Amino acid sequence: MSFNSWRSFFTFSWAVNRKQRYILDEESQRFLNAIIETCQERELSIPKGATVWRAQNGHAWRPMYQTDPETDEQVHVDDVPIPFPHSRMKPLEDSASEGRANSKGIPCLYVATNKETAMSEIRPWLGAIVSLGVFKTTKDLKILDFSVEHGVSNTNFLFYFNEPSEEEKKKAVWSDIDNAFSKPVRNSDSTSDYAATQIISEFVKSRGYDGIAYKSSLADGHNIVLFDLASAEVLGCQIHEVSKVQFEFKRIEEH
Repeated sequence: MSFNSWRSFFTFSWAVNRKQRYILDEESQRFLNAIIETCQERELSIPKGATVWRAQNGHAWRPMYQTDPETDEQVHVDDVPIPFPHSRMKPLEDSASEGRANSKGIPCLYVATNKETAMSEIRPWLGAIVSLGVFKTTKDLKILDFSVEHGVSNTNFLFYFNEPSEEEKKKAVWSDIDNAFSKPVRNSDSTSDYAATQIISEFVKSRGYDGIAYKSSLADGHNIVLFDLASAEVLGCQIHEVSKVQFEFKRIEEH
């Protein structure tokens, strides 16, 4: 089974955003099945004990005391920042927020392949203090990689008047999927903007995968979404202060 068209992802995305989301039509179901049929080269294995990272905006405080020489009492003099406790570094099981790969209330563990990517993904401001947790995986994991065609534009394919070859069609669709997962999340995004990637993730989960990986658009590493919160455990926590934030801009030509 292959994709119906090189535009299959956009057809699927439109259908689940504007037509029907919970009971998928036949074409949407075919699209999901085609993902599984064409993904064999994208399967990755993460061994038990591998190191991954997860960051959270904010930190906890630890009070500092000094002994009053006259009364010999402990006097509170200051509070110093410390990392969040280990329990805070995982999402709450009963109140998960909306994400690129999960619906509200259904938690997933979002981690990254390096600490720079983990901290960049939470978009902290200059001078902010963030808590950074180092995790290790608790079992061997089978991951589906959505980063292979990241950054590849399908602009050239718009000039096709007929469907391209099966190989070109597959590459075009996977490019759209990969870029949809790595697209930066904005505060203005509505929850429906996540529908397509959430459904794909849930379908992948139902086919026995432990998680997905996709390229970060904010740093050099990759993001990994683990479907089971117990797939990784916290080894330790650190705090980091954001010392530099750099933006780049490109002009959009007016027509």
